[in-house]
Amino acid sequence: MPKIEPIVLIEDDPEDKEIFEEVMKLIGMPNPLVWLQNAAEAHEYLKTTTDKPFLIVSDINLPGQSGIQFKKQIDGEEELRKKSIPFIFYSTTSNQKTINEAYADMTVQGFYQKGNNLAEIKEQLQIIFQYWQSCKHPNFFINQAPKTS
Repeated sequence: MPKIEPIVLIEDDPEDKEIFEEVMKLIGMPNPLVWLQNAAEAHEYLKTTTDKPFLIVSDINLPGQSGIQFKKQIDGEEELRKKSIPFIFYSTTSNQKTINEAYADMTVQGFYQKGNNLAEIKEQLQIIFQYWQSCKHPNFFINQAPKTS
C-alpha cells in the first residue's frame, strides 16, 4: 500500500488550523497534516523533508512573508519548483489584485476564499481534496506501483 503523503497547511491562526483538521476528519482524509505557522517554517520544511507532500494549502496573510511572497520564492528556487507540489491559496483575503497576482505571476493551482461556517468549509475542502486525489500531475506517479500488462 502506498504511503499517504501529508497535506501542508501554512496558517498562522490556530483556530483556522483546528477547523481545517476537524474538516479533514469529517470527510475522511487519511493524510497527515503538517501545520506551519509562517513562510520561513514552510520553506525550511520543504527544503529538508523527505516527504512528498500531497498538497500545500497556504493563507495569504502570514506574519513576516506573505503567502504570495512565499509562493514566488518557491517558484524562484529550482529545487522546490521541481518538486511540483500542488499549491493553493485558502484565505479570507480575496480581491481582484491579489487573485490576478496569484495566477498571472506564479504557478498557483487554485485560490479559494475561506468559507464562513463549518458546512461551507467542509464543502470547499472536500472539492479541493477530491480534485487533487484524481488529478494527474508529476507527483501522482511517484507513489504508484508500475502497471504490468
